[in-house]
Parts: sequence; structure tokens; C-alpha cells
Amino acid sequence: MTFFDRLSPLQPYALAALRIITALLFIEHGTMKLFGFPAAMGGGSLPPLLLVAALLETIGGVLLLIGFLTRPVAFLLSGEMAVAYFMAHAPKGFYPAMNGGEGAILFCFIFLFLVFAGAGALSLDSRLSATRR
Repeated sequence: MTFFDRLSPLQPYALAALRIITALLFIEHGTMKLFGFPAAMGGGSLPPLLLVAALLETIGGVLLLIGFLTRPVAFLLSGEMAVAYFMAHAPKGFYPAMNGGEGAILFCFIFLFLVFAGAGALSLDSRLSATRR
């Protein structure tokens, strides 16, 4: 048995770590827009589209953090990040490193991965599916 074969049983926990850390970082984007925490983003009241994005980031991020409804929430958030990239970043230039869109692309594809992979360990989804069996 190789070293990498020994890592396979830990895969659900690695997936959980990816989900949890991504959710925490994503929540931060929403709370910056809604509450100015940890730093203010813009000022005053939010335009309707930005308010929707802030709510999706905060509420969706919390749902991913606890691993509840992971696949549908991740699908919705992946779409939000694709829209955010093409509306806010792509018009600034072609290259993501130059238009500030790297984060949006990473979030988009991590969320898309979670649509297919599920929540992993340490999630409400896994706890609920275990009680249904």
C-alpha cells in the first residue's frame, strides 16, 4: 500500500476542509457588503443586484459552512460567481490576473466541484442522509 493509498480514507475530510474554508472566505465577501465587516466595501445603500449578491454570499456561505443543501446551494453560488465574473471583471480586460477576476473564477469552479462531490464529512447533509438509512 502506497502513501497515497493511505490518504484515500481521509478524502471526505479533505473535501469538508475545502468546503468549510471556501464557505468562510465567501461569507466574508457577503458581510463586507452587508455590514462593512471585516472592512467596508463601497458605502451607503447597496444597489439591488449587489444586495442580492451580498445575501447569496452570506446566507449561501453559511449553508455551505454547515453543509446543508450543499449541492443546490453550490450550484446557485457557482452561477452567481460566473455572472459576477462576466459583469464585473471581464469588461476590465481579458486576463483574470489583470481584471481582478481570479477569485470569482476560483469560487465558481470550487462551487461547481461541490455540486458533483457533495458536502463530504462533517456536514448536515451527511448526518441527515445517515439518519434516513
